[in-house]
Amino acid sequence: MQDDGVLIRRIREGDLRAFEELYSRYQRPIYQTALAITHDRQAAEEILQDCFVRAYGHLGRIDPSAPLSPWLHRIAVNLSYNWSMRRRSRLVPLDDVWEHLLAAAGHEPEKQAERAELQETVRRAIDSLGFKHKIVIVLFYLQGFQLSEIAYILDCPEGTVKSRLHYACRRLREKLSREWLPEPRVGLEFL
Repeated sequence: MQDDGVLIRRIREGDLRAFEELYSRYQRPIYQTALAITHDRQAAEEILQDCFVRAYGHLGRIDPSAPLSPWLHRIAVNLSYNWSMRRRSRLVPLDDVWEHLLAAAGHEPEKQAERAELQETVRRAIDSLGFKHKIVIVLFYLQGFQLSEIAYILDCPEGTVKSRLHYACRRLREKLSREWLPEPRVGLEFL
């Protein structure tokens, strides 16, 4: 597998196979990011295509030594955000990407029911966050980006990303602990 810089150089020279390889390499993570933001499969597909069309048109300006993934995700996040604002839809239910957030719970019906309940609880907690906090959760935990890469993608200082991530995690922890921590039992501390 060639590195991104080599592929960029080959694409600039007119090698369409290099572009196909680049597309194959980043298709899934870009699609997952768009889907996590829009929660619409068709929109995610359109955003994926538009992202690569725009990337192709701007590859002449990109530094081949710079990592390509954050740049592509920045395009995808901006397109997804614009789509969401036009549609005024609910964001980031993450229905199709839970495998990245939760470990498999087994195949027993009880475990599957518990897992489904946990997924719904986490989904509601994430849905309660604003866009700027949802997107850092998606990029950091789902896509595995470093803070500096998220800062680049969102075009904001790294300190802002840290702050948003801290706030989002704190809010999720508060919401999830209210729903999942058992109520204290009166009198048990004396036993």
